[in-house]
Amino acid sequence: MLPLVTHPNYSFDFPGNHRFPMQKFKLLHQYLTEKNIATHNNIFRPGKARLDFLELGHCPDYLHRFIHNQQSKQEVRRMGLPWSEGLLKRTLISPNGTFLTALLALDHGISCHLAGGTHHANYDFASGFCILNDLALSAKAIIQQGKVNKVLIVDCDVHQGDGTAAILKDEPNIFTFSIHCEKNFPVRKAQSDCDVGLDVGLKDQAYLDILESNLKNIINQFKPDFIFYDAGVDIYEHDPLGLLKISEQGILDREHLVLEMCRSKNIPVATVIGGGYDDNRLLLAKRHALVVEAANDIYKI
Repeated sequence: MLPLVTHPNYSFDFPGNHRFPMQKFKLLHQYLTEKNIATHNNIFRPGKARLDFLELGHCPDYLHRFIHNQQSKQEVRRMGLPWSEGLLKRTLISPNGTFLTALLALDHGISCHLAGGTHHANYDFASGFCILNDLALSAKAIIQQGKVNKVLIVDCDVHQGDGTAAILKDEPNIFTFSIHCEKNFPVRKAQSDCDVGLDVGLKDQAYLDILESNLKNIINQFKPDFIFYDAGVDIYEHDPLGLLKISEQGILDREHLVLEMCRSKNIPVATVIGGGYDDNRLLLAKRHALVVEAANDIYKI
């Protein structure tokens, strides 16, 4: 069966009126269980990340400040989340979840993390609800451990993966590709290996055409032997932080486009869910489930 990675601590007691939908991780797992895609046999639970793993992409002093709740008020404001023991626990597990997802993908061809995609986290500061950069850490780790040689990060979140780009700017064997709404957060963009800034209000077919042509070219030229796919659903037409006009069918079509390309090229792929901010948490969870449902349809593991 399709390997899925999650942890009960991903959703914890959290202000319900906060913009960040902390309950979506639990709801996503529940929904996939109801659909019989998540079972006892294919759920994997990551443990707490080791400090040496986190230091592959983050400043030791920054890690200390976050872990011991010693960030300045300005740092906490930029993080966008109130510090708590619950936040600390989930934050130290989630990057390991993406790494575990990558290891499972190497064995099975694909694996899906029911969290992850914290692409605004920089080397020495948190930003935009992102504290530790799971994509950058996991990409560096699987190369350092000799499991792969060249990694492509495909970031389809509506916001640019600025933290990922910044952390990995001097990594020639990791290619960062971000396709995002140009006039959206962050105001100051980093420089990915390939940035595609989209116009506000872009619709399904134009979006899919731009994604397909860019992704095909990157894969043909860079020739990765592993892909991380950030399947952010904040491209959705009614997402409050989105600004694009992509339908739910358009999102599903995107998931099929990316995953079918990975499969046709025989490149293992680890998916993460990225951003999504609908006030209806259940509908949001179902939207995040689209990448898992597409993986389940395409790979038939």
